Amino acid sequence: MRKSIDNVNRQDTLPEDDPLELIHTVMHQYRSQQYQVLRDGPHDITHMESKVLGYVHRHPGATQSDLSRDSGRDKAQLARLIKGLRERELLASVADPIDKRNLRLSLTPQGQSVLRVLQQQSQRLAKQAVTGLDAGERRQLVALLQRVSKNFGTAR
Repeated sequence: MRKSIDNVNRQDTLPEDDPLELIHTVMHQYRSQQYQVLRDGPHDITHMESKVLGYVHRHPGATQSDLSRDSGRDKAQLARLIKGLRERELLASVADPIDKRNLRLSLTPQGQSVLRVLQQQSQRLAKQAVTGLDAGERRQLVALLQRVSKNFGTAR
């Protein structure tokens, strides 16, 4: 497996005085490692493509309009993503029985397999990320990040 090196966002030192820059760096490290396994395999999956696969997995039969509404993404961008995923046989579509203009999306077996690999990689990386932290430290980290998110009005 070849190792891809990303020097664009690489920093020699972690930003101690800027927690948001540190969060950005950590997320970049996570995404880089998460997608490495797929970039080196037969499926070159982007972050947005994985989001589409995940959405369709959680909402089988969803339409492009549903995805656009729930993601806030541009319909044209999503149309291109969906078209590419269908061409690569990761997504399937059938015409809506009531409105034939709408296509109902579902994951193909190959799409399910790719999503499963992403989920497994995500779990492995989540475990790796908190190695060395005890249960109390993990709870504290989650609580602090929830407070930061709440400050932006997006806490779950």
